Amino acid sequence: MKAIEIEKPGGPEVLRMCERPVPQPKAGEVLIRVLAAGVNRPDVIQRLGHYPVPPGASDLPGLEIAGEIVDGDLTGSHLRKGDMVCALVQGGGYAEYCTAPLAQCLPVPKGLSAVEAASLPETFFTVWSNVFDRAGLKPGESLLVQGGTSGIGVTAIQMASAFGHRVFATAGSDEKCRACEALGAERGINYRTEDFVKVIKEETAGRGVNVVLDMVAGSYVGRELECIADDGRLVIIAVLGGAKGELDFGQILRRRLTVTGSTLRPRPIEFKAAIAARLQEKVWPLLEAGRIKPVIYKVFPLEQAAQAHQLMESSTHTGKIILSVSDA
Repeated sequence: MKAIEIEKPGGPEVLRMCERPVPQPKAGEVLIRVLAAGVNRPDVIQRLGHYPVPPGASDLPGLEIAGEIVDGDLTGSHLRKGDMVCALVQGGGYAEYCTAPLAQCLPVPKGLSAVEAASLPETFFTVWSNVFDRAGLKPGESLLVQGGTSGIGVTAIQMASAFGHRVFATAGSDEKCRACEALGAERGINYRTEDFVKVIKEETAGRGVNVVLDMVAGSYVGRELECIADDGRLVIIAVLGGAKGELDFGQILRRRLTVTGSTLRPRPIEFKAAIAARLQEKVWPLLEAGRIKPVIYKVFPLEQAAQAHQLMESSTHTGKIILSVSDA
């Protein structure tokens, strides 16, 4: 099969087309003929040499795919060979074939294409796990999304808005702020020209938001504590602004704040299977009803994975970047 491998740590140019054996599914896994694969920030971090591959996972990049089940262990599942699914995988998505744990496969939502379905797993699993499970966003509570036009951002805005939450989002331009608002954010905040702490305080009558989803960390964390309501939760899922920062622990104590975080890739299959079940129950109907929609910025053919990474690193996109691997 054709695949994209990381020749050595470095820039986008180290991504190169190669030929690899078709992977063989183990017990509890299926083999998927990949039609499309999502491009995500962890792929870039892996390419740079800063994201070790979990033991037993493919060294090929790619954490989410959509395609056709062609083989594997379907014991106890409603899925069958020939079914179209999207799946969260530990690696290997930038290829014509990829194995996936059966428990991490979800049917392609009715009405969606393979390209659209490939944009779902990584961000939807991440948002559900962190915003709704870890941070425990409850009815009537509000959410601030840092980086509202990223793949994670557009998912978090739509998902929280669809469940009736007040959502605020930061972005790097007025145009991107309007894009966040079109997706359901009550207010887009241009972090280059506005103080998000001040805006959140104004918009919430001084109370602050209940949950902040943060992909920046670094110096942002101290400021985020200032705009979180009492008993609020800050959940960190990336450290694009740096892995270290200063915290006012007195504020955490006085106002009973929670600072937490997680990474999804190394978690066990059972953990991800539980998320998949909740997504199918709670979110897939919203996708099929059109209340949540995939946001695709650009689609590249597999051989242009380097260009896709260049776009990802430019941060000029709104929504997801997808690789088209093969035709349906």
